[in-house]
Amino acid sequence: MTFTDVLRYTAFSSDPEGGNPAGVVLDATALDAAAMLRIAADLGYSETAFLTPRPDGGDGPGGRGFGVRYFSPKAEVPFCGHATVAAAIAVAERTGPGDLVFVTSVGEVPVTVARTADGRLRATLTSVPPKVEDIDPADLAEALAALDWAAADLDPALPPRIAFAGARHLVLGAGTRARLADLAYDFGRLEALMLRLDLTTLQLVHRVGATDFDVRDPFPVGGVVEDPATGAAAAAFGAYARELGLVDADADSVLTLRQGVDMGRPGVLTVELRAGDPRIRVSGEGTAIPTT
Repeated sequence: MTFTDVLRYTAFSSDPEGGNPAGVVLDATALDAAAMLRIAADLGYSETAFLTPRPDGGDGPGGRGFGVRYFSPKAEVPFCGHATVAAAIAVAERTGPGDLVFVTSVGEVPVTVARTADGRLRATLTSVPPKVEDIDPADLAEALAALDWAAADLDPALPPRIAFAGARHLVLGAGTRARLADLAYDFGRLEALMLRLDLTTLQLVHRVGATDFDVRDPFPVGGVVEDPATGAAAAAFGAYARELGLVDADADSVLTLRQGVDMGRPGVLTVELRAGDPRIRVSGEGTAIPTT
């Protein structure tokens, strides 16, 4: 195996059959954008991460550094959380746990990889500064129409917003778990709206406890119907939770997001918010996917 080979990892699960699969290329120096897109399309995972030596020529003060680009089967995306976790764990398996810095198109993303008590690797990424904005009522109506949701299907305690923590996501709260489970949408119509609004996924959430949420993420702009575990959306949702007062902005909070259950690929994303720090931390385990 060489560093230009495409590795296969799952993120947000210690089970290769769970979480979200991602491709990882540890040294993409010789690849241009067209080659990266072709590799991502051939692999067929929702995202592939392509690493290169750090642009400033070495390790940064926050840890070992890499430039990174992310490609879905259809296009380059600015940031991908699950591919970040997968890539960080792939690096740590070869060079040991510790601190990394990924230089993305939206800024530097520190990542720490540590071993759990049972010896598994767990990665924690720290987002770029997030933001939350309103959605135009006409755009919300179009999103609901594409999903075949009625306005009454929404949870009034989780008002629709567009949230960003490296990529833009439309957050919609499902009033019932049954509404979240019944996901059958107009692929082309939703894709057109998302392209117009520069959205990466929709973050569909159902609150099952004070800090526990079930989530699903349609991803037609990436060429797949649904993303099994979405770290960038989890970070964006952390910003949303703070902005909307779902957590105390003056205290440390931890949210648990469960995703992929409805797809048969369950994963767990831990979202940490720290008082006085606007950035969001997203953690999860990961593991290599065996190849035949």
